Amino acid sequence: MAVVWILARALSRAGPHNQMEERGMSQNKREVNGVPLDGIRNRNEERVAKLMPSVLAEFLDYKPSYLDVQDIYALTLNNLSPRYKQSGSIVIHESVSDAEIERELRVAIGRVENAPTGKGED
Repeated sequence: MAVVWILARALSRAGPHNQMEERGMSQNKREVNGVPLDGIRNRNEERVAKLMPSVLAEFLDYKPSYLDVQDIYALTLNNLSPRYKQSGSIVIHESVSDAEIERELRVAIGRVENAPTGKGED
């Protein structure tokens, strides 16, 4: 969803008549044809953020940078099936288990630790 917002901001600088307006999407809010989309979220975002500190604590010698934490978060979410919900939705069954999220976090931490974002920059 951040990509949509970033794209909307970039296009808003191009002038009042841009592709997003032509398609009925607002530039400053996530809405289509007057219907707000801000209440729709990937449930895994909250769950990954909740489980990340305990999984990071397993890597005693690794002190991730600010960007490393963001990379780990994004990579983990990209490797999980998204589970979007509307505000007010009732979740009866989580199809992505905590164990699966923890496993993907460990994979992402390993990848980022071995190739951090700032590595090689002077």
